[in-house]
Amino acid sequence: MTFSITVFTGFLAIMNPVSNMPIFLTLLEGADHQTKQRVNKKAVVTAFIIVSVFVVLGRFIFELFGITIPAFKITGGILIFFVGFQMLQSKKSQVKHIQNTNFDENIAVSPLAIPILAGPGTIVTAMNFVSDASYLHIAIVVVMFGLMCLLTYFTFSFSNIISKKIGDNVISVIGKIMGLIIAIIGTSMIIEGIKISFNLE
Repeated sequence: MTFSITVFTGFLAIMNPVSNMPIFLTLLEGADHQTKQRVNKKAVVTAFIIVSVFVVLGRFIFELFGITIPAFKITGGILIFFVGFQMLQSKKSQVKHIQNTNFDENIAVSPLAIPILAGPGTIVTAMNFVSDASYLHIAIVVVMFGLMCLLTYFTFSFSNIISKKIGDNVISVIGKIMGLIIAIIGTSMIIEGIKISFNLE
């Protein structure tokens, strides 16, 4: 249960459906409800498949490229900390920054699925949870990410209503809180990687 909560919190912080709502609304401005729902569903399903593949094949990818767990944790921690730090500074992470995207249903795959939902930060977070985990933990990560994708789907579905109710200021505050959580997760990964490297308790 503790592991499940930790995984879900990590995904919630790095994906943050509420702070991604403005991007979704901007990219689909002028589209009808049916089109928005099609794009929403395709984006969420695509993101789920991408991250699940990395979670399931994580160990194989490590062995194939000769990646060590400490190196992955330290590098991944630096990347995640950087994303969180940018969010705290009220800057759009370059991982998620979108510019001049014309409306097209293919935006469901890029940029919505990649890199907004299943960006490097999300993939690194997912693989960190399964870098030295059992098959049960791998299954838990996939299920928790599936729940996160479902939450994202419903958030995007009601994005117009939610954005009007809570306002841009509240969305900004939520983004900063999530940025702090992401930065802390990144720092924890770096510390854990150093401990493993030097066999520290």
